Amino acid sequence: MIKSKWLAVVIFFSPWFMQAQTVTSFEGIDASQQQNNVVKRDVDPNGSVGTKQYMEWVNISLQAWDKTTFQPVWPNPILAGTLWANNQNTPDCAGNGIRGDGEVNFDRLASRWVVSGHSTPATPTGKYYFCIAVSSTDDLTASNLQWYTYEFLLNPYLGVTDGKPNFPDWPKLGTWPDAYYMGLDILNPVNFKYAGVLACALDRTNILTNSAARPIQCVATTNGLTYLYHSLEPSDVDGTTAPLAGQDNIFVSTQAPVRTNKNTKSTLMNLWDFQLDPNWSGNSKFVRSMRTVPSFTPGCYEVSSPDNTVCVPQPGLKTGGGHYLIDSLGDRLMWRLAYRNFGSYQSWLVSHTVRVGTGTSQRTGIRWYELRNTGAGVPSIHQSGTINPDTVIYRFMPGIAQDHDGNAAIGYSVGNTTTHPGIRGSSWSLTKQTKPVEFDILDGGGDQENSVKWGSYVSMTVDPEDDCTFWYVNQYLTANQTQQNVIWKTKISNFKVATCTAR
Repeated sequence: MIKSKWLAVVIFFSPWFMQAQTVTSFEGIDASQQQNNVVKRDVDPNGSVGTKQYMEWVNISLQAWDKTTFQPVWPNPILAGTLWANNQNTPDCAGNGIRGDGEVNFDRLASRWVVSGHSTPATPTGKYYFCIAVSSTDDLTASNLQWYTYEFLLNPYLGVTDGKPNFPDWPKLGTWPDAYYMGLDILNPVNFKYAGVLACALDRTNILTNSAARPIQCVATTNGLTYLYHSLEPSDVDGTTAPLAGQDNIFVSTQAPVRTNKNTKSTLMNLWDFQLDPNWSGNSKFVRSMRTVPSFTPGCYEVSSPDNTVCVPQPGLKTGGGHYLIDSLGDRLMWRLAYRNFGSYQSWLVSHTVRVGTGTSQRTGIRWYELRNTGAGVPSIHQSGTINPDTVIYRFMPGIAQDHDGNAAIGYSVGNTTTHPGIRGSSWSLTKQTKPVEFDILDGGGDQENSVKWGSYVSMTVDPEDDCTFWYVNQYLTANQTQQNVIWKTKISNFKVATCTAR
């Protein structure tokens, strides 16, 4: 049985929409369904919509639902490692091998599900693997469904500190015709400071046929300045039109303010061109360039503590004074870098959390960018904007995408000293350059009082069937969450811009 009835909310937009838009929501995975109590507080909700189902990953668990009835595919969420358990060649990813940082993608060009994450060894000196599982069909209820599973050793590219392999953090996967591309942060295992970034390509061609995969192609950057441009986002295809011939997969990352006693602003974005070695012989290149963007201060940025991005207040007051705070994750661009080929041009969308408060206010809003090019190559900034329609609400943790008509939609978390963390979205036309119009998805009912971490990412994806309907997942609370009362929930929503016509 589904845990609760779906909720439909009618939203009225500005005149260019001409009619109402409906947001339909239903319950995703919640804390009570997690199979490992140790990680119940670490949510990281994400998911993707396919041709027949929506699949969600929350920390270590997977669940999927029929797109029409919202009935779950499995009676209860399954341990993510289950996908790798039936293949004796991927033991390091099976069971509890994957303990977080997982993702669900839908490879629209192949109509397959792609689930990925990194393994965590039993000992600090053990081996880390990148795990990927690809379905044999687009239907998760098909009797002939198989999972083609692979594990790739990461240790040779991570480096070592004090006899321990560096830690692979925050992996992000993008689908592309010639490979699956992955970026991750390399962390010092002693102090968990940034030690580098790693970009890799996986052999999509052979993985899709369950054949022996060629060696993973990875390029590490460890020049001591990666704290300024960590957390890579690879391009991930939306729609069913492949990228232009010869178009490399582009990665992006924000460029943090240069660390001085007074500097709080940056005007730069990093673009990385992954030049894949066609022979898969280890000679791939990862070439960095930079683009100028409108000036921004990362969300919650403080010169005295630039790695601390915790400043979003909640209504609850701590013993001794002050509001409970949660993390804006304002130090990075957020998943996904959504790519679409419109024929006459190629478009990339990405977003992050920035400061919008004035004076001493740390209030945050959402910055978005569209990059374009008209031929194969590294794109340029085409347009950008900031979601900040009032002067009181903090907006943070965004995810963005666009439909086949060039309408953008972005979902994010909201809150302040009188508003429990909730979920909202905005949509607008990129081609007509209309003003984003905000709408409610869910009003939160409680504060998070047992951790400052409010997940690490969300996801906005577009239905591959009509190429119009946006699907979005985020987390929320119905009451205050404490150490003794871990009660987080996730909400999956879908909606479309009324002017978009099905493909």
